[in-house]
Amino acid sequence: MSESRVPTGGRHMAWTDHVFRSTGLVKIYGGEVPPLRGVHLHAVDLHRGGPTLSLRFNLARYPADPPHKWAAQGYNRVQVTLAVSGIDSCSIEGFGLDPVVDIDLEPGDGGLVVSVDSDDVRVRAVGQSASLARMSAYLQGDG
Repeated sequence: MSESRVPTGGRHMAWTDHVFRSTGLVKIYGGEVPPLRGVHLHAVDLHRGGPTLSLRFNLARYPADPPHKWAAQGYNRVQVTLAVSGIDSCSIEGFGLDPVVDIDLEPGDGGLVVSVDSDDVRVRAVGQSASLARMSAYLQGDG
């Protein structure tokens, strides 16, 4: 899990507290990673290895002080792939051309419960663990 797995001083647990390999992302956002609300969902993939559910999405906010390489390239979007391994159950309903979703990660049902919700798509899964499989930045144009 990220370094701040156990809340201290009454701090509300961030979604990254449930995700292995998230320390770099937390650092890039200065400890204030945006919540998974209003994120643009690009892909939902199921892989037999694990089995694993992967969610690829853009975070709703770009970091205030991005890495120099990102700033030099003029990037304005951060995209991550969240991999949930050891999937015990999974259901997917609907999709769309540009689904904007809310994602929740909560311990429960003997593992980690992942919920993706919007008017267009709904995903429910229970897995054993989650990790940040990929993080990148890019320039998204106006059109």
